Amino acid sequence: MIAINDQFELAEDELEWQFIRASGPGGQHVNKTSTAVQLVLDIRGSSLPDWLKQRLLNRADHRITQSGKILIKCQQSRSQEQNREQALAQLIQLLAAASVQQKKRTATKPTYGSQQRRIQQKKQRGATKALRQGKPKLE
Repeated sequence: MIAINDQFELAEDELEWQFIRASGPGGQHVNKTSTAVQLVLDIRGSSLPDWLKQRLLNRADHRITQSGKILIKCQQSRSQEQNREQALAQLIQLLAAASVQQKKRTATKPTYGSQQRRIQQKKQRGATKALRQGKPKLE
């Protein structure tokens, strides 16, 4: 079990690991070994709470596909194990961020001073524009 936070956990068998060849520089080593890691988690088929699934599906994140899967690719390290750890850390971070409950915003009125400053700025701006309206008198 992978602990996301103290509220919920994720079973390891729900994660799908794919090991692929990394792109970029690295010489022969990069062409011979599959060190890049691709982590896939099906959101709808997971054991996550329903409210978290809904938040993840509504989230605007490039790692979440239209079909409802989280796809994380990691190829920063030359070691497959390090890439695997980094991909798992990214998944935990994504799930933890989605599980944070945002505070409800309470509507407040603008202060009297801020209203007065706004009106003063509007008057000053209007006066500046009014000076531009008049054409000079030719005498």
